[in-house]
Amino acid sequence: MSGVQLCASLFYFRLPREQWRARLDQVRESGYTCVDVYLPWNFHELAPGRWDFEGRRDVAAFLDLAAAAGLSVIARPGPYICSEWDGGALPAWLGLDPELQVRQNEPRFLAQVAAWFDQVMPILAERQDSPVIMVQLENELDFFDCTDRPGYLTALRDLAIGHGITVPLIACAGQGDLFGATGDMAGVVPACNFYPDDDSPHIEAEVRRYHDLLAERDLPLLVTETNRRHRTLRRLLVSGATLIAPYLQSSGWNFGYTPSTGNWGDPGNFMSHWYDFGGYVSPTGQERPEYAEAQVLARVIDVLGPRPAVATPAVEVLTDFPTSSVFGALELSGGGQVIAVPNLGLVDGHATIAGVRVEVAAGACPLMPVGLPVGSHTLTVASADLVGVTDGELVFSSAVPVTVVIDDTTVVVPVGSTATVADLSLVVLPPAAVQQVDEVGAATTVTSVRRRSGEAPVAVSGDYEMPPTLESLGVYRGRGTYSATTDLTGVDQLLVAGAADIVDLTIGGVVRPSFVTFGAPRRIDVRELTGPVPIEATVEIWGHANFDDTRLPALRLGALRGLGSVWKVTVVRDVTALWTVSGHWAGQPAPVRPLGGWSSTRGGERVTYTRLVHSPTPAALLLRGLDEPVFVRIDSADPVTVFAENPWVLLPAGSSQVAVTLPHDASRPGLGADLLTLTPVTGWSCTAQDDELLTAFAVSSSPGLAVELPLELAAGEEAWLDVDLPASDAGYVLRFEGSQLRVTGWSGGECIGRVWLGDRPAFSGGDPDRLWIPPGWAGLTLLLRGVDCAGAAELRTLRLEQPTD
Repeated sequence: MSGVQLCASLFYFRLPREQWRARLDQVRESGYTCVDVYLPWNFHELAPGRWDFEGRRDVAAFLDLAAAAGLSVIARPGPYICSEWDGGALPAWLGLDPELQVRQNEPRFLAQVAAWFDQVMPILAERQDSPVIMVQLENELDFFDCTDRPGYLTALRDLAIGHGITVPLIACAGQGDLFGATGDMAGVVPACNFYPDDDSPHIEAEVRRYHDLLAERDLPLLVTETNRRHRTLRRLLVSGATLIAPYLQSSGWNFGYTPSTGNWGDPGNFMSHWYDFGGYVSPTGQERPEYAEAQVLARVIDVLGPRPAVATPAVEVLTDFPTSSVFGALELSGGGQVIAVPNLGLVDGHATIAGVRVEVAAGACPLMPVGLPVGSHTLTVASADLVGVTDGELVFSSAVPVTVVIDDTTVVVPVGSTATVADLSLVVLPPAAVQQVDEVGAATTVTSVRRRSGEAPVAVSGDYEMPPTLESLGVYRGRGTYSATTDLTGVDQLLVAGAADIVDLTIGGVVRPSFVTFGAPRRIDVRELTGPVPIEATVEIWGHANFDDTRLPALRLGALRGLGSVWKVTVVRDVTALWTVSGHWAGQPAPVRPLGGWSSTRGGERVTYTRLVHSPTPAALLLRGLDEPVFVRIDSADPVTVFAENPWVLLPAGSSQVAVTLPHDASRPGLGADLLTLTPVTGWSCTAQDDELLTAFAVSSSPGLAVELPLELAAGEEAWLDVDLPASDAGYVLRFEGSQLRVTGWSGGECIGRVWLGDRPAFSGGDPDRLWIPPGWAGLTLLLRGVDCAGAAELRTLRLEQPTD
């Protein structure tokens, strides 16, 4: 790269194929010159050894369109991509091999990666330089506990090189750990992801540190992900970034069962289908105000010319508004500097630069030219972006009047005006006008639908002693059912452990509320039941974890989905008392205290509580009142960390020595502990419905009976609805008014996504209440399921809103 590149994330797998070219053109017209593109492994390998690179999966065609649009590409094939995508793009079936270790220098995993690279690397190698200018290996590995980073990155590097990749191989650090991301391996260039507070005064200082560290290795600072606000991007520019790639500028859509479960906000939530982090293009393709900011910054970078050098400001800068703790500047190859002066406040203010008082708009970060040669003159100071230089004319962009000093002459030019100094014409343009638009325009309310009489077929999977995972049934995206009969005589509770993602449970014909525990155990009251009782469960995969979070079992990278295990709780014993204490000054014989009840002046120092517990069958230990992580050791096994989000420990039958180690806090109430003696529920029958089976049924022709909305459903009842759509060249945004329903939609031969109305888990990543039918996609089929909660399950209205241009 000879100069600074602005790079927009744009993902072919989150867009209809027929919109690829238009979105690429939007990026080019924004002034950005590059796109970064993830290539999700599990988007192309649908089942073990079954590859698909056709239609919306034709990544080669997408790359060719990028080249035709004049854009460079940073290709990011993983194998892990994160991207809030199902499993971070790691195929779900990898977890079926207990010996396989994802994202490690481990032969089984690397053999699977090699098969993926065999498919994808030739596509990239054929398109090197135009458009592919870099290939990223892995993604933010410094967030993950990789035991051999040099070995793992060496293996990935060698696989890529073996396929003829000659463009730079990069690996990005998610939290600034360059070794953690690259293993410091030769041939792997470290890149950095920065997600600062946009209002932080310390952005320049942090970014400049990494610029200097990489300069010592004779490497450029590549910012492969960062915030979307162009005020922040300007600050990265003057801090030395030569690649600036905000994530993500061009938003998209998670079709089908592709969103992940994650840990954004709450430790455990669902990523929405509306994939939007406030980029300059909305998921439906509308340009937002930051799009205009992109065009202005791109013009400034064009004026700067070849790659400028990072510098210390040549003049003093003073402000009456909050600003950076350290000002950033660039030394231009033809002489002079540009100095970034961010106004981090909410009102317009003034700065004094080189002794000249100038106005700076609230929220702006003008890149002020200082000492810039312009023909036979010197542009001593200008208080705004210089976006054009021609013979005899300087063009500035600003929202407030611009102060310009040419040689020894000072002039203030209002916005939208022209002034002349010596033989130079000074033009001040307002920032390009892109107004915030309503993302939907005309709306139609649907009141009549057709309800199908048939139900989707199921794949009969057989009988099992214990509930199998859905992946072992061949369901990598979709759902499955489990049924068993067990004697509940004398049983007050069931314990469901390891269930994920969405569990709809019916016991003795009574539908229970849907629950989502992300694998943590859930106790279910069954005191009113006795004798042989049927248990039925439908378990739906929302998505596999895209990030490795140890707090909840289903948030571990590679964790499998399904019902987990179901246990009858036969005895509950309080085991809070009679723990021996080890730590601080406790000696022998060991003091005996309640769990967490040791008193000490050594606040924060760890104390270990030990107790022998016994159960004739497997058991579960519940630590009540836990509000921070603790270490638990069972007999001589390695200790495990137990979190407040999942304060359970499963124990084998027999006697177990349990040791709980926690930091001492005299102000914290003591903990409680219950020991639940368990008997497994066995003898399960299972059926499976993967996403392809459900989609095939949804898009098939099926007669139906016309019904009028509102439509009520009983708890656990399902209804397949077909909806007639008026023709629209703009497509539709769907909004549902109703309660206690889960809705899955299909159009154009694809699942367009899912919405949960009523009581539901946390969602993140975009608006969870919309579905999108892209332009040209025909038909609409809905699957509704009633959720047993406080209110009635009801679909009242369906609104079809047309996105505005």
